[in-house]
Amino acid sequence: MTTVRGSVRRITYRNDDNHYTVAKINVDEPGLLASSSEATIVGYFPSLSVGEWIEAEGEWYVHAEFGRQFKVTSHRKTAPATARGIERYLGSGAVEGIGPKLAERLVAAFGDRTLEVIEKEPHRLLEIEGIGARKKAAISRAIRAEKEVRDALVFLEGYGVTPGMAARVYRRYGPDTVRLVSENPYRLADEVFGIGFKSADAIALEMGIPADSPERAAAALSYLLSQAAAEGHVFLPKSVLFESAVSMQIPEEACAKGLERLVSAGDVVVEADLGGGADDGADTVSSDRGGADAAFEEAVYPRFLHFAEVDAARRIARLAKRSAGSENGSLVGPNDRRSLFDHAVTEGLTAEQQRAVDLAVGDESGILVLTGGPGTGKTTTLRAMVDALERHGRSYVLAAPTGRAAKRLKEASGRDAKTIHRLLEYVRDGGERPRFQRNERSPLDAEVVIVDESSMVDLPLCFHLLRALRPGAKIIMVGDADQLPSVGPGNVLRDVLQSNAAPAIRLTQVFRQAEQSRIVVNAHLIQQGKMPLRGNESSDFFFMQAEDPEKARTLIADLVSHRLPEYLNCDPLKDVQVLSAVRRGVLGVDKLNELIQERLNPGVARAAEVRLGAEVFRPGDRVMQTKNNYDKMVFNGDIGSIRSIDPKERVIEVVYPDRDEPEGVVYENDEVGQLTLAYCTSVHKSQGSEYPAVVMPIHWVMPALMNRNLIYTAITRARRLVVLVGREDALRAYVRNDKADHRYTLLAERLSKALDSPLAP
Repeated sequence: MTTVRGSVRRITYRNDDNHYTVAKINVDEPGLLASSSEATIVGYFPSLSVGEWIEAEGEWYVHAEFGRQFKVTSHRKTAPATARGIERYLGSGAVEGIGPKLAERLVAAFGDRTLEVIEKEPHRLLEIEGIGARKKAAISRAIRAEKEVRDALVFLEGYGVTPGMAARVYRRYGPDTVRLVSENPYRLADEVFGIGFKSADAIALEMGIPADSPERAAAALSYLLSQAAAEGHVFLPKSVLFESAVSMQIPEEACAKGLERLVSAGDVVVEADLGGGADDGADTVSSDRGGADAAFEEAVYPRFLHFAEVDAARRIARLAKRSAGSENGSLVGPNDRRSLFDHAVTEGLTAEQQRAVDLAVGDESGILVLTGGPGTGKTTTLRAMVDALERHGRSYVLAAPTGRAAKRLKEASGRDAKTIHRLLEYVRDGGERPRFQRNERSPLDAEVVIVDESSMVDLPLCFHLLRALRPGAKIIMVGDADQLPSVGPGNVLRDVLQSNAAPAIRLTQVFRQAEQSRIVVNAHLIQQGKMPLRGNESSDFFFMQAEDPEKARTLIADLVSHRLPEYLNCDPLKDVQVLSAVRRGVLGVDKLNELIQERLNPGVARAAEVRLGAEVFRPGDRVMQTKNNYDKMVFNGDIGSIRSIDPKERVIEVVYPDRDEPEGVVYENDEVGQLTLAYCTSVHKSQGSEYPAVVMPIHWVMPALMNRNLIYTAITRARRLVVLVGREDALRAYVRNDKADHRYTLLAERLSKALDSPLAP
């Protein structure tokens, strides 16, 4: 680390959102530089003005385009000590209301005590010609504001907060930063993007907050519940939650007090005896429902997820219990429907498919599930459902969880299809949770709502969709229950099927045309626990042996960059997708992205690019959105390509082909972290997508990830070709393991109990 001191001469660039700044300073030690006393500094400065004096720590580096710069890692402002320095500082406009001439008069009157007089004896400003009471007050306020920023920065850096993070904190709390953070540093984890529990905890412990304090325990429990939700769990058993907290050095006694605090504040809900209740003597929930090794008695929910699960169960139960004619008028029966169609719609369909169409048009139940693997005719059945609804004059809408899935649904059905967010008319108000205009007060104007790729629908989205159904409406959930569950919390499709709450049609017959595809045949073999068939030269499914991970990595890069584009006559940037079970390691998402990017879109000297951590973004790169951004209407898992980059301002424009709007989405510097390279993605992130070709490494990874649902999901993403690269023994382990991605969710149990009890009024 090197220290540089000097006064700010010019602000070259400043991002007001995250305070990233490029500035020129006059260095007070010219010997540090080869030929000039001026230096360019870059870093995060919550407040920096021309004329200010700073002392900065960092390191010198040479930028490819802008030359030698000093990258600041920490800094502090120092008041200029000399009268000349003070005059230059005040005359620069750093303090609102003071210009060069007034600065000259102030320094002439007060000398090197000028700043001290303004701060501590503001009444003396009235001694200066041209300063009245109003001007005096304005100058005092400006000086105080500068001091507040300076004090906040020094305060935060004193506890190890980086300048960039300190900028975010100050932007969130403003002049109250010191007070609010001192009162409760753990609020940083909830209220400031980029600061998690661990960072907030380090600050809190440095401040002297006891390790066994209920405040710390409550923050840790909230963090663990949030992490669990990100992993797909709706709740955590109390014992599992406490065990995880104890592993973080939170005493169990403190955990109990912390949980009491969260319950009292209404942040969490603790529910007991969910397995069956007093009626049947059961007081635990089966362990394989949640994926734990032992039964449990108490479930700890984030408040919203508890409300969503309870309310969704109630609404689904009401839909399932609705009898014909109870709310929507008595409709024709199956035999009458058949005569009305003259078999035009259902001709050529299997008995299973015909039954699905009958249930879709009729009103025997307000909910229907259609599920089945590849090649079993889900799309054909869905089209027949739509035809039948149109013949009967029933209004309907088609929706899917993502833009990619909605686009595929539109192409398959020949009718308009929307994302669920668009269907529910999301309001872009910048809130943390989505706000939809369609709800009980303004329901959807449709008798039937058909949702494709329902395995991707998480509990919160399902809750909002159910709220938007008008009285008497039906919801039809279409999806493959054998795929991986949603990225978000819950396991809705499987829970509904397991509860037997809804009429469900599972298509099992693989059609002759589909039987010619090894992709389809092998998908079904894998679900049966059987090894996939090897392909020949004309096959659409290949397994390529590569025992060594490094050799497998090189082979995958060759396949993507040369062999598959030539074999399929396709564009490697758009048509070949690599999927991996893990993020880390030689065959993980990160390393494969790095290698494939260098093959398909290598860096060019002095070309536009933005570096973020280990990743480099360049025009033409395939990228993925990694979190829901409701303001931009792009969502976790959406894939696009970089259209343009402004390296100086670190702004990236991305085009998403599945969006309704043709214009690109612009990411400012502090938003670039929402993007990641997507030449290779995780299997989970590929849900709802379809690619011409899929390549997947098959090597030994965490045993919990090596299950048949994961590899089944991966290979069913491909339309034309699948290539698995790796070890046969690892492939066998994937196929043999039928342990699905278990999640802590009790929607199925709630549905079963609701169906056994009378409907609530």
